[in-house]
Amino acid sequence: MEVKAVLKHVRISAQKVQRIIHSVKGKSAESALNMLKFMPQKSAGILSKIMQSAVANAEHNHGLDVDSLVVNNVLADQGPTLKRFRARARGRGSRILKRTSHITVVLAEKA
Repeated sequence: MEVKAVLKHVRISAQKVQRIIHSVKGKSAESALNMLKFMPQKSAGILSKIMQSAVANAEHNHGLDVDSLVVNNVLADQGPTLKRFRARARGRGSRILKRTSHITVVLAEKA
């Protein structure tokens, strides 16, 4: 059985989250959470919170054993981009893109 947790409109680009995703996929939920705890990146803290939510969903909603959960899939898709402008020389303006992302964590039971 698969359990998932979704976080939308996070103020971090999907590209930055995808760097962390590759180190977590396929690991057990417990070891993935331990790895994320000691990573210095902002995206590791965000991903850790989503993983904890997915584990809680599995335990509370479906009654699954937490020790048998494996990270089946993690997705980081691009969300809407906030467009801002900054004043530049000679009365011009330059565009600033503040990117957001949608992160999905899918956990599955070990077979």
